[in-house]
Amino acid sequence: MRKFICILVCALLPLAAHAQKIQDASYRAVGFIKANGTIQDASYRTIGYIKDNGAIQDASYRTIGYIKSNGTVQDASYRTVGYIKDKGTVQDASYRTIGYVKADGTVQDASYRTIGYAKGIPLQWAALYFFFSN
Repeated sequence: MRKFICILVCALLPLAAHAQKIQDASYRAVGFIKANGTIQDASYRTIGYIKDNGAIQDASYRTIGYIKSNGTVQDASYRTVGYIKDKGTVQDASYRTIGYVKADGTVQDASYRTIGYAKGIPLQWAALYFFFSN
């Protein structure tokens, strides 16, 4: 049994480190997000981080914003810039719907047009990438 568990862990370990692909509406890779919150562009260059404490950092580790456990998105000065609801609705600071992230990873704008795909990426991370990144 111990040998089986060791083999299973060794087989699954590379999958945990693998980055999930972010695609545009034409299925072209535009970025990646690793399980540890590292955000990369299409050329695998690190462009930022989403930390366990909710801090959002740029590639130089400067905090540029926060994602709160309740889905509130704030800038570096703690001003609210938007909201990410449990069911995937994304709103700006004035509560206007700006998009949706569906359970299957499909990302849509406010008019329900597909703008990208983020399969296997946490809903809040996908929303941050598509709606709150510059």
